[in-house]
Amino acid sequence: MQDSEQAAREVTDWLAGQETAMANLLGRIVDIDSGSHDKPGIDRVVATLDDFLTSHGIATDTLPQERNGNVLRARIGPRANTGAVLLSGHCDTVFPKGEASRRPFTIRDGRAYGPGVADMKAGLVMNCFVLAALARRGDLAVPVAGLFTGDEEIGSPASKDIIRAEARGARAVFNAEPGRPGGEVVTGRRACLFVHLKITGRAAHSGANIQAGRSALQELAEKIIRLHALTDMSRNISVNVGLASGGQSANTVAPDATAVFDVRYADPFDRAPLMQEIEHILQSSYLPGTSTEYVVKGEFPPFAQSEGSRALFETYRAGAQSEGVDIKGVYTLGGADSGFAAETGAATLCGTGPVGGNYHSPDEYIEMPSLLQRTSILGRTIITMTA
Repeated sequence: MQDSEQAAREVTDWLAGQETAMANLLGRIVDIDSGSHDKPGIDRVVATLDDFLTSHGIATDTLPQERNGNVLRARIGPRANTGAVLLSGHCDTVFPKGEASRRPFTIRDGRAYGPGVADMKAGLVMNCFVLAALARRGDLAVPVAGLFTGDEEIGSPASKDIIRAEARGARAVFNAEPGRPGGEVVTGRRACLFVHLKITGRAAHSGANIQAGRSALQELAEKIIRLHALTDMSRNISVNVGLASGGQSANTVAPDATAVFDVRYADPFDRAPLMQEIEHILQSSYLPGTSTEYVVKGEFPPFAQSEGSRALFETYRAGAQSEGVDIKGVYTLGGADSGFAAETGAATLCGTGPVGGNYHSPDEYIEMPSLLQRTSILGRTIITMTA
């Protein structure tokens, strides 16, 4: 087996010649609508990545999902059951159908734009090219696997158990969420829950018979005020009602209302008391005659940096320094699939994708030079762990 530095140079030299191919693959998948509830679109992204991987001789299998996007797995190296290095990423975005045609992939002044370009289609491309670069060598001491899921933006309801199963026993997990605007990777995250609620009131004519009605919207407003009051950023706790709707017409007392809110916390011990307060609010009727149903539809556990994860960051940082880049780690307030991986005890690092910003907005971007740079860093890091 060759010296790891020589092996790393061979990998990064090959990747340096793939910059145009990386941009082309990125453009292809950015121009496919793949919102979390757009199963056909997500499946098209998965199929595109599958075609790329198989064209490089990489073994893949697709796990069909009934409602959510299909899950793609890839694997190279020895057939060991444990000890793999896992590259993970999600194919879904937050954008509605038609967004890709309204804002197609473009490159301006060194930045690439388009729906989901940073969060996280550039990370998918990075993982694919790292797998392709490593597959060319054929002398890995441990397996390297890729996992491409389709429901992260809604809490990974269908793929969370697959992520846990793939991460359990892994040597390391690199989650390709975007690198932070300052170039940092993510070494810790808050937990995140998505809660859906439905309020039932009583309809009545708002002019002739308003007192007979029970406004579900009024009840929702009372609950929103109390839910938002639970936010305490001094403890990294936040509650936000991000979606709300209801009612029948302007001259009808609203008979129904729905809302979706997210709950975030950092300390695992905060979950139980926080959820107790939330449940008290949801179970209470501030307007008598209304009733509320609710369900947790998705939940990311917190990603707390373990000793293994800290050591993995130092290995990655050393790989970056060999590429002439000094990378810092940061704690971020968002949740991600890295929480499921870390929950299994696997050494985990997040935010390894290309550097970008303005996620979930029309101005979302990546710094194009970082696509090759972060791919090279990840390839080099894995070589030092597996060659």
